[in-house]
Amino acid sequence: MNKHDPEMVETTSQTLDWHDGDMPYSQKFGDHFYCRTEGRLECGHVFLAGNGLPQRWQADASPAGDSAGRPFRIGELGFGTGLNFCETWRQWKLARSPGTRLHFTSFELFPMKRDEIDRALSRWPEIDNERKALVAAWPEQPSGNVEIHADQATRLTIVCGPALAGVASAPDPFDAWFLDGFAPSRNPDMWSPELMQALFEKTAPGGSFATYAAAGFVRRNLIAAGFAVERRPGFAGKREMLSGKKQ
Repeated sequence: MNKHDPEMVETTSQTLDWHDGDMPYSQKFGDHFYCRTEGRLECGHVFLAGNGLPQRWQADASPAGDSAGRPFRIGELGFGTGLNFCETWRQWKLARSPGTRLHFTSFELFPMKRDEIDRALSRWPEIDNERKALVAAWPEQPSGNVEIHADQATRLTIVCGPALAGVASAPDPFDAWFLDGFAPSRNPDMWSPELMQALFEKTAPGGSFATYAAAGFVRRNLIAAGFAVERRPGFAGKREMLSGKKQ
């Protein structure tokens, strides 16, 4: 179910604290991995709806708009607990058309350990099946490119290492981006002009992005890279989030 590429740079895990029983908190970045109100619903509001999903999957039998029927490709900055993948996979299974495929690629410098992912995701019974499958396939020491074939129509790739190098070397363009690094004030490198430019260059024409972040420098970096950016209402009382497209 998974394939591990040992040739890329080795990575290490972060030191975590656990709040409210099962909510991971990064000591390195001084931030939680997801919204403390409801991380799963935040994924639906910010990353799925912000990219027009699942409607884009349902619009055509070939969701990427490609006559060859290539996969719909999602790129993510920051795999973290795998919550976004599990919720996306759950909704994809409900919405996908026969014969279509999804390839979800996430770029993560500090991959979590199997038991940490299991503990963090156990708070959501809605993704229990997806959690169990992800945990069962997760390698003991994730590094390099971790390939997981979640089902016949769903593939997950975790690129372990610095995001800029990983995105720049990605072989195929992406149809949608989930920009889910730690808060810009805590981890500015994940929102740098260089990384936003690399994202734009690795986005298919008409492709999109969404993020919970609304910091001014993030918006300016995305615009400078070439994206058409719009402000949208944020999740759980947060005033704004950002989404946009490559025209």
